[in-house]
Amino acid sequence: MADGTAMRTLENLSADALPLDALMADGQPVVLKGIARDWGLVHAGLRSTHEAMDYLRGFDAGVPVQYSFGDPDIAGRPFYNEDFTQLNVEVRRGLLAQVLDEIAHHLEDARPPTYYVASLLVDRALPGFAQDNDLRLAGYGIDAPPGIWIGNRVVASCHFDAPDNLACCAVGRRQFTLFPPEQIENLYPGPFEPTPGGQVVSVVDFDHPDLERYPRFGRALAAAQTALLEPGDAIFIPSMWWHHVRSLAPFNVLVNYWWRSSPAFLSSPLPALHHALWTLRDLPEREKRAWAKVFAYYVFGPAGQAGEHLPAQARDMLGPIDETQARRIRAMLIGRLNR
Repeated sequence: MADGTAMRTLENLSADALPLDALMADGQPVVLKGIARDWGLVHAGLRSTHEAMDYLRGFDAGVPVQYSFGDPDIAGRPFYNEDFTQLNVEVRRGLLAQVLDEIAHHLEDARPPTYYVASLLVDRALPGFAQDNDLRLAGYGIDAPPGIWIGNRVVASCHFDAPDNLACCAVGRRQFTLFPPEQIENLYPGPFEPTPGGQVVSVVDFDHPDLERYPRFGRALAAAQTALLEPGDAIFIPSMWWHHVRSLAPFNVLVNYWWRSSPAFLSSPLPALHHALWTLRDLPEREKRAWAKVFAYYVFGPAGQAGEHLPAQARDMLGPIDETQARRIRAMLIGRLNR
């Protein structure tokens, strides 16, 4: 895969002076060089892989964890079978200590099986870990419980997440390739179900892109931004940006924080997309164009536009939505869908 534009990097930052408001307002990805350099896990990993594993074992609560397992043939890439109807990995449950032992057993293998623990809640599985391994975003008014990602040489196929994301490379090195949201059609998204990690992923093999089958992918590459993260580095991935992530070492650990800037009572937009596919996509083109205008007026235009000519007491859901209004809308939708 051709290299994209090198991502902007900020240096000489500390966790006590993160410019989060500026990053979110800018809406562009950026590398925060060395922001987690003082973490206990980072120091352990720089000494040796086995010290990093022992460091994690020291916090292990012994709760069952879910992880993906793949045969050596998948070359570290959780993905699909040939017709995109099944995944090429098994989802298993076991103890974290057992997963670490399995990864350690295959550290020297040229083609190891794939082991991948994804988005494990730190406070549940590794109590006490965050004391010396945390960016403490609560101090910035952000509620973002840390998750931890543990595995060997794994490729996370290109996908997007709805929340903003701050991801810290703690052990090993990671290659990130990011694309702005408007590149969605050039990335050839796969099916909604099943998915390798809960999100729609690009079906393009970034190592060997088939430009005859996926010719628009070249346009996506022209808009790509890339970054190589060393232990202690972090990356800010804005909401809805597509990202492809390759773990480069025989053992890799990442800690990330997801958060939404919108109130918690606002629902995820994804069910609205599913509902629109069901109700709008296959309408006659004339009707679709009319509905596009309706959505532009009510949804994608200025928030107060559709109700500004009405008295405040008559605006209902055309006015600002609060927690009470959100509950009423949810109940209304459930009632209509159940008819």
